[in-house]
Amino acid sequence: MSGKDRLVIFDTTLRDGEQSPGASMTKAEKLRIAKSLEKMKVDVIEAGFAIASPGDFDAVKAIAETVKDSTVCSLSRALDKDIDRAAEALKSAASSRIHTFIATSPIHMQYKLQMEPEQVVEQAVRAVKRARNHTSDVEFSCEDAGRSEIDFLCRIIESAIDAGATTINIPDTVGYAIPSQFGETIKTLIERIPNSDKAIFSVHCHNDLGLAVANSLSAVMNGARQVECTINGLGERAGNASLEEVVMAVRTRKDLFAVETKLDATQIVPTSRLVSTITGFPVQPNKAIVGANAFAHESGIHQDGILKHRETYEIMAAQDVGWHTNSLVLGKHSGRSAFKSRLEELGIQLDTETELNAAFSRFKDLADKKHEIFDEDLQALVSDTKIPDVEEQFKLVCMSVCSETGMTPKSTITLMVGGEEKTAVSEGSGPVDATYKAIESIADSGASLQLYSVNAITSGTDSQGEVTVRLELGGRIVNGIGADTDIVIASAKAYVSALNLISAQPDKQHPQSDV
Repeated sequence: MSGKDRLVIFDTTLRDGEQSPGASMTKAEKLRIAKSLEKMKVDVIEAGFAIASPGDFDAVKAIAETVKDSTVCSLSRALDKDIDRAAEALKSAASSRIHTFIATSPIHMQYKLQMEPEQVVEQAVRAVKRARNHTSDVEFSCEDAGRSEIDFLCRIIESAIDAGATTINIPDTVGYAIPSQFGETIKTLIERIPNSDKAIFSVHCHNDLGLAVANSLSAVMNGARQVECTINGLGERAGNASLEEVVMAVRTRKDLFAVETKLDATQIVPTSRLVSTITGFPVQPNKAIVGANAFAHESGIHQDGILKHRETYEIMAAQDVGWHTNSLVLGKHSGRSAFKSRLEELGIQLDTETELNAAFSRFKDLADKKHEIFDEDLQALVSDTKIPDVEEQFKLVCMSVCSETGMTPKSTITLMVGGEEKTAVSEGSGPVDATYKAIESIADSGASLQLYSVNAITSGTDSQGEVTVRLELGGRIVNGIGADTDIVIASAKAYVSALNLISAQPDKQHPQSDV
């Protein structure tokens, strides 16, 4: 790689990213994202936390069986049962990694673990050795390293490397670090630990102060050679370091960073869209790299400069990160083969001919409503209709909404509930409010609406509207997604989708898992 060091890109969208409230994904959705990450040539995919739930175990196992070109990783606490469960899920992987962790800060050791430092070191060593019995690729993380004492970090990391850890991760678990201080910490650890040359040093930064990418890059400049990150910066609380920002910063500033990645950057925007569609977390327009305005220029001075020479106001080419991929437009005259081919290019796998035929039929219905169908439309079409892991207790049959100036909006809804059609009529402050009241009068779910978000999938008045609905019931939070050229119908679809998710048996409960 041109004599430069290799920077390992470790993606944790499917593990830490999924811990965002409302971002839980089905196994099929995780597989779609994993395939997209593999196509992007991500080095390591952290597929989940195998012991967290049967659903997480199945997803890690399915990804391990499917992905061949990236290393598949499972997180585990420094406990025998966690490590063995991770190993079982990863058994079929072409390349596997077990990522085990234990807290190392005084506050965590005293109040959470209730262990003495010596006991923590012993447990870390035992965990690494046990993981090495299953795989030669073992990562050890010092949870809350950002608030840990440097002398203790040196001690436990040296012991972990001696026990067989090949990657050492220094997470800023609570997003407390400042770039200059965090970079100095990485430099000090590498210099002071006698066997530091026998492991790759990694960082996993949270974005509570908006510094996750800055902290990660500071660490790279001081010797870290793996960055743990997520697509769109998805993650707990304020999120994680954004993969697209880390990768493009390193590439754009080659004069400062003596590292290179093997990532295929042209897959960044398609993968960003896929993650956004599946999780229901829209990308803000001014988001770096993947936001709709990232390469837009409105100022006359900027426009003039761009027309004369692109690099006057652009430090990257839009095509380099995949913005050109929406140029292939499908329409009502497009055939089944073109439709299938485009889905495959987008990393969307339909397992049977029946699924393909059903999806193609939905595509044709949409093509009758829209003149041009873009990649974003296809992503939404599949995500809106394909929820294979959830039984549809509720199904939208038909709806009629009346909204007139000076009149109270009214909605008539018919749902199929357990094989029986039920109809309700409700009024509301607007057509969506009336629709949701009508649905709830049938479902009587008791769930509270946490979020209602509308996003235009493409430009134009015929654009599909993508609606995200977040419901909460008994501590469980789910996202429902609906898409349609009629925004009220899309809203109804999203609410019904969320009802089906929240009425399904919960299979996801994360134990201690924030590194």
